[in-house]
Parts: sequence; structure tokens; C-alpha cells
Amino acid sequence: MKLSRGLVYMAASALGFSAMSVLVKLASPRIPTGEIVLARAIVTLVISWVMLQRAGLIPWGTNRRGLIFRGFLGFGGLAGYYAALALLPLADATTIQQIVPLLTAFLAWRVLGERVGWATAFALACGIAGVLVIVHPSGAGTDPRGVAIALGAAVCSAIAYVTVRQLSKREHPLVIVFYFPLVATPLAIPWALADWVTPSPLDVVLLLAIGITTQVGQVFLTMGLAIERVGRATVVGYLQIVFAILWQLAIFGDFPTLATLGGAALIIGGTLVVSRFGGDARPLATPTPASTPPVPPA
Repeated sequence: MKLSRGLVYMAASALGFSAMSVLVKLASPRIPTGEIVLARAIVTLVISWVMLQRAGLIPWGTNRRGLIFRGFLGFGGLAGYYAALALLPLADATTIQQIVPLLTAFLAWRVLGERVGWATAFALACGIAGVLVIVHPSGAGTDPRGVAIALGAAVCSAIAYVTVRQLSKREHPLVIVFYFPLVATPLAIPWALADWVTPSPLDVVLLLAIGITTQVGQVFLTMGLAIERVGRATVVGYLQIVFAILWQLAIFGDFPTLATLGGAALIIGGTLVVSRFGGDARPLATPTPASTPPVPPA
């Protein structure tokens, strides 16, 4: 797979999201999931608004229905993933999430008309097999609830990826990013208030860092999808598995189980097959100037 600017953006996104996952894992024993989601949404809402103002952009976009729909999908994927992180080991939750590129490639074929073939079917089979290996009853410490929540989050994220690709033909990447926390914030408020815990000063720092690292990941994700084909771009997401294993070793002192490593190998293998043999499917339309992202303001 030839390295491109879009793929570099996706790799930077993977690093940002992996750092966010570690921070959520550290905060979740003390802070409820709804409160973490709300804090993340508020921080990124403020950052997104500042970036839009500095770029001189009107924040509301043209396809508001599509932007709001993307926001709902993003909220579902985010909330589900954070909840899964509280129930599963870091590497397990991250690995299950990496079925998203395979689901996205399938949806890109069905929704966007991007060409796929046997490689995508094979990769999807590998992804499903990989998840089954991770959740096998012999896998120690695997919580079925966490697995179900992680899979639901993966489905939401896959649909969101394809929606971003469609929206990027008309909407500026920063506008797409802005709608994510704009929708997520009011949805998270009642959830957070229902189980509120006053955070300590250290927890406040963690919550702010979660918002910042997620914003970094989200901006690079949107920029990458705006200029790169979905199937190729999302393949790079498997780097999060590598980052998760390294974080788990360095911070939590846990080595992933053989089931996790085996499942990760299957999922990564499937994405590599898509990368090598899946073709370079073209999108339905050439991206417009509005979908060619600038470098985010410093």
C-alpha cells in the first residue's frame, strides 16, 4: 500500500485514539462512563468551535440532516467504546473495535458503490473469526457484556465512517468534526447527571486529556477520510492494536492473552488482505475543493 498524506493522517488518528483509550481506562474505575462521555464532548465542542472561528468557517454546514445523523452515530460509537473499555482489557476492547475497517469496506461497497471483491469477503470472515477467538469461553477475563457493547460500538463507527466519506464531498472536515460533540453533548447530559461523581483534581486532568487526545484523533480521522478512499484509509486503524498492546504492557503491566493475540492476528491479516488485493476502488465522485482539508490551526 503506497503511503499517502491521507494514510499518514489516519496513522496519526490511530495514535491519538489509542492515547485516549488509555486515559479512559485509567479514569473509568472512579468516573462513570456517562460523565467521561460528557466531559469529552464538552472539551471537543469548545476546541472545534475555536478551530472553526480561526478558520473563518460557518459551522452549520449545508447537509444538516446528514451532519446530525453522523453526530448520533458518533455518540453511539463513542459511548459504547468507553463502556467496553470499563469492562474489558485495553487490548481486547481495542482489537474488537478494529473490525470497523472490515465493516466499513463492506458498507462502502453497498452504500458508496466502491468496488470490492473476494478480498473484502475474506477479510470480513477473518474479522468475525478474530472476534470469536477473543470472546471464546476459554479466554480469561472476557466479559460477554463488554464484548456485546464493543461490537455495537463498532457497527455505529463503521456507519459513521461511510457517512463521513459522503459528507466530505460537500462539507468542510472541521464542520463534520464540530457536529460530533454538538450532538453528543445534549445526549450525554442526562446520562452523566443520573450517576454523577464529583471528579478529583487528577480526574479533571484526565478528563481534559481525554477530550484533547480524542479531538486530535477525530481531526486527523476526518482529514484522512476526506482525501483517501475509505477501504484504504480505515485499514491503517489496525495500528491501534499495536499501540494498545504497548500501552497495556507499559502502563498496566499486563501482557495480552493468547486469545487476544490470535484474534488480533486474524483481524490484522484480514485488513492486510484488503490492502494488498482489495483493489484501489474509486469513490462515486471526485472530492470537491471543500473536501480537501487544510492543516488544522495550531
